[in-house]
Amino acid sequence: MQKTILIVDDDRPMSAILTKYLSNHGFSVMNAYNGAEGLAVVESAKPSLILTDVEMPGIDGFTFCRRLRESRATAAIPVIIMSGKKISEADQVSGYMRGADDYLLKPFSFEVLLGKIRAMLKRAKTSPLPAAAKIRRKGFEIDLEGRALKISGRPVQVTAKEFDLFSMLASKPGRVISVNNLIESVWGFDPADYNDPHTVEVHISNLRKKLGPRFSARIKAVAGHGYKFE
Repeated sequence: MQKTILIVDDDRPMSAILTKYLSNHGFSVMNAYNGAEGLAVVESAKPSLILTDVEMPGIDGFTFCRRLRESRATAAIPVIIMSGKKISEADQVSGYMRGADDYLLKPFSFEVLLGKIRAMLKRAKTSPLPAAAKIRRKGFEIDLEGRALKISGRPVQVTAKEFDLFSMLASKPGRVISVNNLIESVWGFDPADYNDPHTVEVHISNLRKKLGPRFSARIKAVAGHGYKFE
C-alpha cells in the first residue's frame, strides 16, 4: 500500500522539489503551506508521515507538532521537523517535547531524509512489542492496538515514540534494555549508523514528566547500559 507524506512548508520551491523526489521514490505526497492548512489536511487525510518546517506564518512547526499530539486521532503520526537555520539544542529539546520525532537542518541530503522516512514507516508497521493486545500492570494499562496509555485509570497523552518507549520497557520489567536496542527498535535506525544516546535521554525525560512521580521513578537509568522498568 502506497504511503502518504504531508509536507508542511511555506517555501513553495522547496516543497515542489521534495514532492518530486518523494513521488519518484513511490510515495503519495500532499502539500500544505502553513500550520493551519497542515492541521486541516491531517484531519481529513491522515497521512503516514509529516515533514514540517519550523518557521511559518501563523502556526509554526513546534505549535503544529503540539496540536497533533493533543489529538488521539493524530498523536501517533511520525513527524520530522525541518529548519532553514540551525536550531539550538534547547529548541531541539523543545521540539521533541512538543512531539517531533526527528530534526533535519536545511539543506539536507535527500538520501538521509529518505532513509529516515523509511525507517520511521518501517517502525510504525513492525512493532517490537509483544503480541498481547494490552499490557496491564498495577496502576497502568497499555492498549497496544489502540496505542493508548492509562495511568490510574486516566488517559495520558504521549507521543508515538514515548508510547513505544514505555511499552517496550514496561513489557520487560526488571530487564535492562540497551540504548542501541531502543534506538533500533523504537526509531528503526541501525546503531552502526546512528547511536546518539541523547535522543533516547530526551524522550525518556519527557515521558517521565507525563507519567508523574509514581511511575516516572520506576524508569531507571543503568549507567553505561541503558534503561529498565521496575
